[in-house]
Amino acid sequence: MLFHSNIFILYFFPLTLLLLFISSKIKFDNKIILILASLFFYSWWNINYLPLIILSIFINFFLGKKIQKSKNDKKLFLSISILFNISLLFSFKYADFFISNYNFLTNSGVNKLNLPFPLGISFYTFQIITYLVDCYYGKITLHKFKNFALFVVFFPQLIAGPIIKYNFLIDQLNIAKFFVLRAGNVLKGLVLFFIGFIKKVFFADQLSLIVESGYLNYESLNFLEAWMTSLAFTFQIYFDFSGYVDMALGCALMLNIILPINFNSPYKAYNMIHFWRKWHITLAEFLMNYIYYPLLRFLPSISFLLAMLATIIVFFLAGLWHGPSWMFITFGLIHGIGVIFNHCKQKFFNFKIYLPLSIFLTFNYVNLSFIIFRSENFEQAFTIIYKMFNFSSYSISMLSDLFSGLDLLKNITLLILSILVIFIFKNSDYLINSKYLK
Repeated sequence: MLFHSNIFILYFFPLTLLLLFISSKIKFDNKIILILASLFFYSWWNINYLPLIILSIFINFFLGKKIQKSKNDKKLFLSISILFNISLLFSFKYADFFISNYNFLTNSGVNKLNLPFPLGISFYTFQIITYLVDCYYGKITLHKFKNFALFVVFFPQLIAGPIIKYNFLIDQLNIAKFFVLRAGNVLKGLVLFFIGFIKKVFFADQLSLIVESGYLNYESLNFLEAWMTSLAFTFQIYFDFSGYVDMALGCALMLNIILPINFNSPYKAYNMIHFWRKWHITLAEFLMNYIYYPLLRFLPSISFLLAMLATIIVFFLAGLWHGPSWMFITFGLIHGIGVIFNHCKQKFFNFKIYLPLSIFLTFNYVNLSFIIFRSENFEQAFTIIYKMFNFSSYSISMLSDLFSGLDLLKNITLLILSILVIFIFKNSDYLINSKYLK
């Protein structure tokens, strides 16, 4: 079930609000309603995934309690619980990838597992890990099963984030009045949802037509077509992902729950360090707090070189997190190299670059990295990049050959509008917190 689908907008969300209202009148626990609604929302995609997430909830709740109650074995139970979750994620998402690479390197014939890929498993696995670590450090006080279940399956952020902490959500759920329509929250929530809907339907989905045509015909692209294709995907992935998150935040806000923003005008970043403070913010925070800092604490001593090594490891994992592919891993490493370059520049060559030029260079670096991200293989990626810098293929007339079936004027207009929205307009967080919506 997609947020922008008719089934969600016309049926699921209004019925959920109605059930919450009725539950308040008959004094039925509205958390139970939200849990059941969230499980139904998740099952709509594929009911076969439901037993896995329910099993994960029960096992992790038990492990969390063991971590909390243990005195001498806290670290052991934490290790077991993290290993369980990573093993689950690895089995369903990465096992076949590693088997393929093992077969390639050893010329073996190990059969793939061909397990299905449960939706949202990357997000809720990371979220559960934050919960288990917080149990270890004694930060979890309201350790109740229904709280934990709702923390895992809360439908606005179940599929695509943002990644949140247990106390952040549960503290709000315990005081939220789901049956009370607060005018301010409803208005802001509707505005957020509408912005996300526009991003998804009128930008991302339309840009995807350019992207699909360009990548399908990548060998015949000329200079301008290659740039149109690459920019279209860079804009598409932003509008798609941030639009979905905006709709998630809007739904939660109408339930009187505030979720953290995940995108803060990332294409306006002036270097790669700045970019990762604005792009997929909650993932970046998770990687910093639960991988990067523990890596540094594990080292006997910390030096600039070792810190940069930890950085490249984190970005390797960030790339792998996006999917079981060397294309995603390379994407992550490219971003890691960009971050390391910026750290080296600040430490050894702290010169200033004209801000608009810095934004321009950063955006184009990101744009090139997204070609790797979107491509099916390196041959396709390098061909498109070559076409982008092959000035001899420049020809306005050739544009109509590739995009004639998609309406050339419409696509150029769409790209120009995308540039204006991304670089000139204020982002959704600014708009809903502006004086006009106070």
